[in-house]
Amino acid sequence: MTTTYRLCSCNRTMPLTAISGERLGAALGTAALPVATRLCGAPSEAFVQAAGESEVLVVGCTQERALFRELAQAGGAPAPLRFVNLRESGGWGAQAAAALPKMAALLADAARPDPDPLPGVHYRSDGRLLIVGAATAALAWAQRLQETLQVTVLLTGGTAGAALPLERTHAVLSGADVRIGGWLGAFKVTWRQDNPIDLDLCVRCSDCIAACPEQAIDFDYQVDAGKCRRHGDCISACGAVGAIDFARAGAAREADFDLVLDLSPVPLLTRHALPPGYFAPGLDPAAQLGVASRLAGMTGTFEKPKYFQYRERLCAHARNRKTGCSACIDICSAQAIAADGDHVRVDSSLCAGCGACATVCPSGALRHASPGVPYTGRRLRRLLATYAAAGGEQACLLLHDDEHGTELIGQLGRLAKAGRGIKGMPACMLPLALQHVASCGIDTWLAALAYGAVTVRILVTGHEAADYIRMLRQQVRLAQAILLGFGYPARRIDLLEAATAPAFDQALQATSHAGVPLPSARFDLFEDKRNSLDFIFAHLQAHAPLAAEQFALPPGAPFGSLDVDPARCTLCMACTGACPAAALQTASERPQLRFIEKNCVQCSLCVQTCPEQAITLVPRLNLSAAARSPVVLHEGAPFHCIGCGTPIGSVKAVDNLFAKLGGHGAFADHPERLRMCSDCRVVAMMSPART
Repeated sequence: MTTTYRLCSCNRTMPLTAISGERLGAALGTAALPVATRLCGAPSEAFVQAAGESEVLVVGCTQERALFRELAQAGGAPAPLRFVNLRESGGWGAQAAAALPKMAALLADAARPDPDPLPGVHYRSDGRLLIVGAATAALAWAQRLQETLQVTVLLTGGTAGAALPLERTHAVLSGADVRIGGWLGAFKVTWRQDNPIDLDLCVRCSDCIAACPEQAIDFDYQVDAGKCRRHGDCISACGAVGAIDFARAGAAREADFDLVLDLSPVPLLTRHALPPGYFAPGLDPAAQLGVASRLAGMTGTFEKPKYFQYRERLCAHARNRKTGCSACIDICSAQAIAADGDHVRVDSSLCAGCGACATVCPSGALRHASPGVPYTGRRLRRLLATYAAAGGEQACLLLHDDEHGTELIGQLGRLAKAGRGIKGMPACMLPLALQHVASCGIDTWLAALAYGAVTVRILVTGHEAADYIRMLRQQVRLAQAILLGFGYPARRIDLLEAATAPAFDQALQATSHAGVPLPSARFDLFEDKRNSLDFIFAHLQAHAPLAAEQFALPPGAPFGSLDVDPARCTLCMACTGACPAAALQTASERPQLRFIEKNCVQCSLCVQTCPEQAITLVPRLNLSAAARSPVVLHEGAPFHCIGCGTPIGSVKAVDNLFAKLGGHGAFADHPERLRMCSDCRVVAMMSPART
């Protein structure tokens, strides 16, 4: 793939010169890179020509992205454009003079191949819009949007002082206890009819207003319950129209819509990741205007990627109506994941693509696919290898989201350039933008160290869901425990929490970048999380300060062993049938509970299933050869069928069964049948004389 680079010193505010271009070209394996003083002011013909002569054109500027795209489009240049922020992320700051290796790494990352396309999730909207809220705002927006959308208004929170439109141009309803489910093109809304007058039936003839002796009805055509004495005059006046029925109040109603504009003071949906097609701007007129402009164009067919992959056979959610792992359900901020028998169901229409489910999944049943871990791993290797080739040292990886994190880096760079007491990004800190910081966990972080990073920082800006921040802290504690177990400094991986540029700068300056990088690993990351971790752990162990094969991990870790209480365990083997990872096994020749520690995902299904409560989880990392082979956790003497001598379980299990069921009506007359195999029990039941 032919890649062309175009750089700019931004009016000489960055230390980029012709010599810099030579060094960058050498690090990227190309000829010297041309460095402009004002690329945005250069002749357009030269830029279009560069775009036409390469397969990919990487532009070292993000501020003028729109201009460069316009130039390329006007010139018919076929090359895709890639943009990278060299200015705020490195070229402006106290260490800008030493940031050339970082710039080389960022340019190399920008030139990376695109990930494989993902399957699409499709939505269809015919423009059926429901506006929910108080009468004044809801009716006003209905008048504005009815020209482009099929509007229905659901009035809530009272209608006092609001007159319904003189002309019926859209449906108007009223109600309370509104519930919204679904997504763009498929919303199902339910509510409770809370007024005797059905606005959808009302013809607004005003006879009810004139007939009411208490003046409990106004031009909002709703009954004021505080004034009404239920004389029934309004019902008589309404006559055959039938819009007034006091028995109707409290009735459940429902309807389907494509879009929802929620003007409630407190949104009806409060989840962090809202479904597509649902908008809740609150009472802010500016926010309402912005949403209205988006709604006007939301008819037709829409598509988004299917962000996840799910392998049901690996799922450790439940077995036999016992719940084990529910980490993905608990963490999903879009409420897109729900229990589905022994497994889970992920609604691709609701999934927002954060990837947190894959991060917390202990077995790898859920995978983040936008992009997948192998693609992110290749980005890490390319970024760190280019940085090292350009002479960079003490590489620190900064993982951030592509929206708020990118914005914070931009603010930091500008403050640093303006001399506001801000130092800006350290020269050794390599920013890597992700769709969401929750999409990466210990496999990605530890892989970065294996590829040569000295430290890894995960930037949390406060825009994330609170559950995500808690989850990331837990994952960081797990990663730090693994590093400590090998003898590495725990703080090589840590969160960096900052909501403002000054706080971000302060946290950056307090971050230590000292340390000796590991020799760069040569393996790639895999789709299977635990397979990747096998290679990562082996690399960390091979270069570890401590020769440790086994060490404890914090509760909730996805690796570990089991303790079985021999005084309680009857070897009923219920746990082996519940284990989703084949970590617990039985032997055919004798009552024996075997365990392969490497397979265990610590899902707790065995703990939940055990009728004797004899099993306890022991979180730890065990890299010894013994962890890959079956070990005996508990064994007992076999009990042989009193009829044919066939082994039917352990002595303790049969004795326990006899103690529990010996007095049951089915066995009261023949308790000895509990000591028989199933075949002998049938024979005994069919041959009373032999019992």
